[in-house]
Amino acid sequence: MPTEAKFRPQPSPVAIDPVWRAVRDEAEAVIGSDPELATFIFSTILNQASLEDAVISRIADRLHSREVPGDIVRVSFDHMLEDEPQWAEVLRTDIAAVYDRDPACTRFIEPILYFKGFHAIQTHRLAHWNWKIGKRDFALYLQSRSSQVFQTDINPQARLGKGIFMDHATGVVIGATAVIGDDVSILHGVTLGGTGKESGDRH
Repeated sequence: MPTEAKFRPQPSPVAIDPVWRAVRDEAEAVIGSDPELATFIFSTILNQASLEDAVISRIADRLHSREVPGDIVRVSFDHMLEDEPQWAEVLRTDIAAVYDRDPACTRFIEPILYFKGFHAIQTHRLAHWNWKIGKRDFALYLQSRSSQVFQTDINPQARLGKGIFMDHATGVVIGATAVIGDDVSILHGVTLGGTGKESGDRH
């Protein structure tokens, strides 16, 4: 093997992930303009190894409670990512959906740090995965905690596509048999509830 090939350095995750690179650049700019947020930005973004880690860190911190610490949520996210690595693509598509469709969003970093609709969607993805693998009580806990923190109520059984944008999110209710396809936008106060049927697809 040629020496130059054997010892060629591998590209860093930042170099091959344009969304993550943009988020880190935006984080540096935030510290420059708002140094009061430096500790928050470093812990949430700049000290994280990847976009996935940054999102997991932020949501775990928001879902933290005395009953279920954020570290437990982090571990569950990590297990989901190991089992379903496609979440990495879905996550980026959801971020792009917010950036493309929300006129108030001018940076990729904003949904990661501030937007509860984005946080609620990712929490639901974790709850849905836990439901599928049989950890139904933890899934229901995540639904309940998300309702408390983000003011959304999404049943863990509901199926969501990728590229979902939830504007403002307050008061959104999505029932168990709801199926939401790709590239859907949902306004605040929307209920996707049952039709009253006793079985089958009730939405």
